[in-house]
Amino acid sequence: MINVLVVDDDFRVARIHCGFVERVPGFAVVGSVHTGRDALDAVRELRPDLVLLDLYLPDVFGLDVLAELRSSAYDCDVLVISAAKEADAVRGAVRSGIVNYLLKPFGFDDLQLRLKQYAAQRTGLYAAELESQADIDRALSQPARSATQTLPKGLSPETAALVEQAVRDAAVSLSAAECADRTGISRVSARRYLEFLHATGAVTVSLRYAQGRPERRYQWVSDVSG
Repeated sequence: MINVLVVDDDFRVARIHCGFVERVPGFAVVGSVHTGRDALDAVRELRPDLVLLDLYLPDVFGLDVLAELRSSAYDCDVLVISAAKEADAVRGAVRSGIVNYLLKPFGFDDLQLRLKQYAAQRTGLYAAELESQADIDRALSQPARSATQTLPKGLSPETAALVEQAVRDAAVSLSAAECADRTGISRVSARRYLEFLHATGAVTVSLRYAQGRPERRYQWVSDVSG
């Protein structure tokens, strides 16, 4: 279970974000606070794995909270959730080692996608041993030879990477419905991304016959050149 601390100056928004997090399997909210000082105290006391950090806090700017977290012994990751679009704010957050940056306002699907990406990355980094560069690339969610480097219009790199990782990690072939369950996207969307991977040669397709129409199943075969 990945424990999450939600930090937002607005009580109602924080409550909504807590509800979003609790809907994602594998995540649990351990606290919700509304100021920078309270955020630092909560991290010290609750030891969350992940902090959802707003930047516009009433007492301390979020980047200053982030800087103090990084200079301390607190071992937690930070996902920024903010309305701040300024390039300086985004660059500052990225340089501080955040796992993602999500602009407000956002919906459940937007946050769920990023939480699932974080969970996949965390699983890779916490493996007992990373044996090769490919293992490290996958753990960092940056496949060295990704099949998703060139995407058709309408497909996003973030979702494509999530689908690719789901197929890579599967011990057996996946249907579009199974891929949708693992990634949190719709079955129709999963089918589009899987068919793209098939077109690039990254996955093979087999048919499973049962009652009704045959089910298309997808399996990762190898890395593809970018």
